[in-house]
Amino acid sequence: MAFDEKLVNRIRESLVDIKNVEEKFMFGGVCFMVNDKMCIGVVKDEMMCRIDPKMDEIVLEKQGCRQMDFTGKPMKGFVFISDEGMKTKKDFEYWLSLCLEFNAKAKASKKKHGKGKK
Repeated sequence: MAFDEKLVNRIRESLVDIKNVEEKFMFGGVCFMVNDKMCIGVVKDEMMCRIDPKMDEIVLEKQGCRQMDFTGKPMKGFVFISDEGMKTKKDFEYWLSLCLEFNAKAKASKKKHGKGKK
């Protein structure tokens, strides 16, 4: 599945000074993990943001923002941002900062272990 390489590069460049960043391919796109926690990514042509779930109601009123419904049901704390919602540098940095702020207090998902491994 194709995704917006230009947007991926925009995020990559913005995270260059952040420690412990890893890129992973998931959801048919790219996800940037910060400190082993999902933080921000790109799915098709939208930015995927992991934010504080308490912010959902506030951000969903912003232009270009919609609830992530990747599994068919809304996922609290995850939103998609269209190009319309991040055209300016200020808008883009707003979303990036929300993701990084929440990442600092988010819990990492538990590592899955394969059968027979301890």
